[in-house]
Amino acid sequence: MRRLIENRFGLLALVLIASGALFGVAFVSRPAPVTQVRPQAVRAPVESVTAVCPAPAGSRVSVVTPPGAGGPGSATVSAIAAPDAKGTDKKAGEDPGKKDAVIDRPGLLWQREIASGGGPLMVDATGSMAAGLESAQTARETSGAQRGLAGVRCVEPGADTWFVGPGPAAAEMTLYLANPDSAPADITFMVYSGEGPVLSERGNGAVVKPGEHRVIRLRDLAPSPLIMALRVSTRSGRVAAAVKAVLGEGRGADWLPVAAAPATRVVVPGIPGTAGKRELYVAAPGETDTVVRIKAVLEDGSYALKNKETIEVPAGSTASLDLSTGIGGQPAALVLESDVPIVAGLKITGTGARQDVAFTAGADSIDLGSVVADAQATGGKQVSRLVLSAPFAPATVEVRLLPAKGEAPAPVEVKLAAAHTQEIRLTPRGGKDAFSVVVRPLPGSGQVYGGRVLDEATKDGQLVTAQPLAVGRIWALVPPAVDAPGVVLP
Repeated sequence: MRRLIENRFGLLALVLIASGALFGVAFVSRPAPVTQVRPQAVRAPVESVTAVCPAPAGSRVSVVTPPGAGGPGSATVSAIAAPDAKGTDKKAGEDPGKKDAVIDRPGLLWQREIASGGGPLMVDATGSMAAGLESAQTARETSGAQRGLAGVRCVEPGADTWFVGPGPAAAEMTLYLANPDSAPADITFMVYSGEGPVLSERGNGAVVKPGEHRVIRLRDLAPSPLIMALRVSTRSGRVAAAVKAVLGEGRGADWLPVAAAPATRVVVPGIPGTAGKRELYVAAPGETDTVVRIKAVLEDGSYALKNKETIEVPAGSTASLDLSTGIGGQPAALVLESDVPIVAGLKITGTGARQDVAFTAGADSIDLGSVVADAQATGGKQVSRLVLSAPFAPATVEVRLLPAKGEAPAPVEVKLAAAHTQEIRLTPRGGKDAFSVVVRPLPGSGQVYGGRVLDEATKDGQLVTAQPLAVGRIWALVPPAVDAPGVVLP
């Protein structure tokens, strides 16, 4: 051993052997490697919802939250609050003799007739009453220029909203704006007509203060368009926007639903299977002309309409196409595809000597489910229907009715074949009463689009209103939180 140590090469060998032994022990006893997992968004139940009913005076206001969420919660229906000089809340346009309505029972429809006069109402929900809450206003007029059924989903304030329909030269178009937030909303308007953009983005806007609401005649902004797409956007803050169309004596009136944001594929659902004119509106707000391909999804399948397979839309403009001979009298949805983003809507005209109109628009698939606050069945006179479509893959949904009083009937399962549309007449227990509707796709279901149609036969002609199904405010994806020094460092 002494000779080995005195030998420089032997010493080097001993050092290498000892180092290898230490490395081996360390390798065997090392801890398992830590797997780096990328943070994922978390699905959390919605715990706060604010919606604005734009002009409820003389209308029926409906509010409902589907059952299922646990814990405390409540919803309040009140006039929009504006802070006064002392910083307290002052109810804008509120009757001092009336108190705010408080709703605290999920699964039960709350409905009230609102007297004439007053401004918009705010529905503010928290806790268990927020998840899935829906509200709507519906008016019924039997005479005058406003004759017809006119319904609209009470809208959440947002930063970018689209509408598509007739222009101010063809109807009295009125824009309703309301700001339920505590910060002002700096708003800009943009109108796309058949001839191109009508308003530039400079100098065509307004500032809506907290608690303020405004009514704007679109004819004062852009009097010439016969058809239009309207974009209401904010530079800062949020605003609740709604548009009402009054076509004139004997021609009907209704609200335009909010249209889905521009996309290269748009589905326009909820077209009822009744007779009458069907007029499609398509806008291409970008800087490129496009040819939009049209496919109808009907009860017997999906196919392009003869001689109406496409519509040309110049850049920055809106075009229309009469589809009455293609889809009139059939429940349907339309699938529009384009090489550039488009916005779309459709006008539904009722039958009879005096006509009424309804509108539907491009909508998202109801992957999380959908709730319709207002549906009616008045002994056969007023009829509510669901028009459900599965344009791309087979789907199965559960349909549940939530009555204003009494126990809810058992839910019904509806199967939809791929590329087909199905119309379902909704009848509550007893055959008549007010109710709400909950539609929930079942696991494994393909994408579902739909709409609720409410119509009534009168001696003068059919009254009709429609509402495309919106994605339920049930769940929200909360982004992951990560360490970011930039939050505190300049």
